[in-house]
Amino acid sequence: MNAPLILLDGVDKRFDNGLLALQSFSLAVAPGEFVALLGPSGCGKSTVLRMVAGLAPISSGRLEAPALRDDGTARTAFVFQEPTLMPWASVYDNVWLPLRLAGVSRDEADDRVMRALGAVGLVEFVHGFPGELSGGMKMRVSVARALATRPQVLLMDEPFAALDEITRQRLNADLLASWQAAELAVLFVTHSVFEAVFLSQRVLVMAARPGRIVAEVAIDAPYPRSAAFRGSPTYLSACQRLSQALETAHADAQAR
Repeated sequence: MNAPLILLDGVDKRFDNGLLALQSFSLAVAPGEFVALLGPSGCGKSTVLRMVAGLAPISSGRLEAPALRDDGTARTAFVFQEPTLMPWASVYDNVWLPLRLAGVSRDEADDRVMRALGAVGLVEFVHGFPGELSGGMKMRVSVARALATRPQVLLMDEPFAALDEITRQRLNADLLASWQAAELAVLFVTHSVFEAVFLSQRVLVMAARPGRIVAEVAIDAPYPRSAAFRGSPTYLSACQRLSQALETAHADAQAR
């Protein structure tokens, strides 16, 4: 594997109230790699993303992640569970926001904003407002906002969990197309075995709190992945292995 863009080595995370969320947590994500995190609720998946993004400090161990560029723009972008859009701002202005905050003018940002909107199929809604969009379209805007920063690393925290299955599958396919085109590393948190297998090159299963990696399944299937992949032996086998690992993690959580 190439030198990792993201590296957590023996990381512990203890919150101020004494709760040990992560213990001896280790993870490496290489440039251009798509990795999914799967595990029981409360196992620390979102905490991992927040630490990588610099939104929460580690308590001990080592963490390496891309720093800011010289122009002030981030090399790491975060897509949350909710679109977190400004309701009073147009689609264009929502996507421009992180660039504007980094000092990039509207004229300078225009090509990047339009390319990002094109990547998620929303160019025709550039002048629309969040209140006029469906849930899936709002999440597309959120993804476009992340892509506009041209990140090296994209962190995604269950971004499609609230969507219906058809919309979710469509956005899964769109995400893979954007990932391949941008050649970025993705660390994707999900509760869905099926989503993890469809998207990822590797799926890591976390144990119940304190969180740590207890299983890894490589998805040995080429990209692009069409809907037909979901019926393939590779897909079904990986889903079965991950479901078993997840059941074990849940059983351990209930036994504590």
